This record gives sequence, structure tokens and C-alpha cells, in this order.
Amino acid sequence: MTQEIVDLGDPAFQADPHPAYADWRRTGPVRRAVLPSGLHAWLITRYEDARRALTDPRLSKRAFPMGSGESGGGSRTAGAAPAADMAPGIGAAISKHMLAVDPPDHTRLRRLVSAAFTGRRIEALRPRIEQIATGLLDDLDGRDRADLIDAFAFPLPIQVICELLGVPAEDRDDFREWSNAVVAGSQAGPRLAPAIEAMVKYIHQLLAERRARPGDDLLSGLIQVRDAEDRLTEEELSSMVFLLLVAGHETTVNLIGNGTYLLLRGDRAAWDRLRADRGLLPGAIEEFLRYEGPVETATFRIATEDVAIGGVTIPAGDPVVVSLLSANRDTDQYPDADVLRLDRPNPHHLAFGHGIHYCLGAPLARLEAQIAFTALLDRFPELRLDVPAADLRWRPGLLLRGLDGLPVRW
Repeated sequence: MTQEIVDLGDPAFQADPHPAYADWRRTGPVRRAVLPSGLHAWLITRYEDARRALTDPRLSKRAFPMGSGESGGGSRTAGAAPAADMAPGIGAAISKHMLAVDPPDHTRLRRLVSAAFTGRRIEALRPRIEQIATGLLDDLDGRDRADLIDAFAFPLPIQVICELLGVPAEDRDDFREWSNAVVAGSQAGPRLAPAIEAMVKYIHQLLAERRARPGDDLLSGLIQVRDAEDRLTEEELSSMVFLLLVAGHETTVNLIGNGTYLLLRGDRAAWDRLRADRGLLPGAIEEFLRYEGPVETATFRIATEDVAIGGVTIPAGDPVVVSLLSANRDTDQYPDADVLRLDRPNPHHLAFGHGIHYCLGAPLARLEAQIAFTALLDRFPELRLDVPAADLRWRPGLLLRGLDGLPVRW
């Protein structure tokens, strides 16, 4: 019997993918799927299969064809318009980053930025991140309600990554509009190609300005590597800035938003428990990452030869999508996978990926989340949803899992 080809662009699936993932893990954990762009790929849904796929060198990043119109195509990070819809050179300007290549290029590119994301460097940012969080909540004084995404979850990480890179934070609203289109991929429709082109133009302007007026920020350091040591091509440089800007804030926005939603839904028992016992916070953040992680699928891979996974042979040349969201709800890995447990011991989730492409910014995301939740719990102990949980809407797209808005009151 031929297995059903599942539709990952179905609005009902995207609104709540967990029931479908649970069914697919049981009935066909490695199966054919059609993506929102119409492209067909193999979908991997179980934890062990996902973990294995994320480290299999036969599933390549480099081999994905340009202009495919999905998470692999022109941007390879979060969706891309077909090459014909963009000006010449635009796709290459954002597709040469470390998430889109294999070793040895991946090793070289990751090494160039890894020094900025060491545990000690990230911890040194704590006072400034706390200052930013306090300032954002100060701006809510005199109010009794807000959209927490707009007022806090988005501006906190975007300001942090902008300051780390040396990017003007006042441009963040334009950047958010472009980023929303990029991560929605083909589901952004006609907004996608103009957003990518605008973002590339913006990055090129940033690079020109920083070359003229270098500082001690990460962007100046990358330019120095490009110009002085010639270890980065111009396309690699612009692609790296693109990746750091998008990935440097999108995952944390969703981590803060999704985590707050999980704490406030229903009877708010999880919020009250965390408010009473702050020692639970580090583990709670890991559980938010596992239970409703900010990244739904890993970026595309393609089989360079026939690969057997989960009892299925994926033919050479076929695209592969690994669902991190599904893997993290696998009952074979977590017996009570659909229960939110703030004290879950050692969840070993895949929210930040696994293997050589494990998220470089994971320590920064965890620190920002820890500061954000501490600030919210301190400032607004009576925080609650301002709309029924069922009325909340999730952002379109297959790459990220995040709320479009989070109305709250206090």
C-alpha cells in the first residue's frame, strides 16, 4: 500500500501540527511530504531518526539546488523566492553562510564567529541584557495590557544582536518586516522576493558604513577577516551577517513568546509555580524548548547517496526535512511527551539541532530567556492572557514555531 503524501502547507496542520506529528511518528516516521511551495521532500519525525539524520554526512547542505523556493533555495535559512524573482546575485549574497555548507567550508566559517559566542563572552553580556529588559518593561509603566511579542519578546533579542554586531537598533522595525517574510518562505507570497532584496541592500550598506567607520563590534571583526586575511569571500561575509541577524533574534523571540504562553494558558498553575520557585527556571526553559520549541524544522538537507533511515531508503538527490518539533514530542524518548513538566530531568531535546550545525547562539538564547522570564515574573506577578488561548494565532511557515502576537494584561 502506497503511503500517503502529507501536506505541510495545510493551514490546519500549521495551526496545530502536534496531532499530525504524533500520528506520523506512529504510522510512518519517515515519509513523503509536500511543502508549502509544492516541493516534495522526505519528512523525518522520530527522535532517534532525527538525531541520526542531523549527523549523517550523506545528508548534505551544500548540494541543495538554488532557486527551489523553500528552506533550501536562495536563502537556505528560512525560505527563498525562486531565483528568477530576484535580482542577479541576491541569492548568493545570503546563501553562503555556515548553515548552508558542509565541511571544510562549514568548519572555517563557524570558527570565524565562534569566539564571539563562548560561554564567557555571552555571560559578560548579562548586565546589558538585564538593562535592556528593564528598560522595555519600564516603557509599559502606566499601562495594564500589551502585546508581549511587540513590546518585549521581539525588541529584547533584536536589540541584543544589533548591539553585538554593531547594527543600528532604530532599523529594527524594517528588519522585522523583512525577517517575517524570509522565515515564512513561500507562504509570504509576493512579499518574499522584495524582502530578501531589501535585506541584502541593507546588509551591503551596513558593510560599507562599517568599512568606513570600523568599531570593536562583531561586524567590524568579520570585515577585517574578509579584507585583511581574505578568509571570507564577499558573499560569505554578507551571508554571515544575514544569518546572524535573522537567527540571532528569531529563535529567542519565539522562545520567550512560546514559553510565556505555556505558563499563562489554562489555570496559570505553571506560572504560579515558577513564580514561587525560581530554582525551576533553567529547567523550565529547557522544557519550553522541548515542548513548543522555536524552530519547527531543521534547514534543508539533500541525500548525496541512498540513505536508509527509519526503515525507509531515501534515494540519492532527494531533499530531506527533519522535524525538531516532532522529535521533541516523541513518546519513545519522553514517556509523557505531551505533558509540560517544569522539573523534567535532562530532556536532551533537539530544539537547537544536533551535530556540527548545532546552534552557535544557544548560550545567548538561554541567557536572554533567563533574564526575560525573571524580569516578567518580578515586574508582573499577576500577568495573564488577555484573550482566550484558542484565539492566539501561530506564524505561517515551516521553519519556525512562534506566535503572531501574545496579548497580555496585568
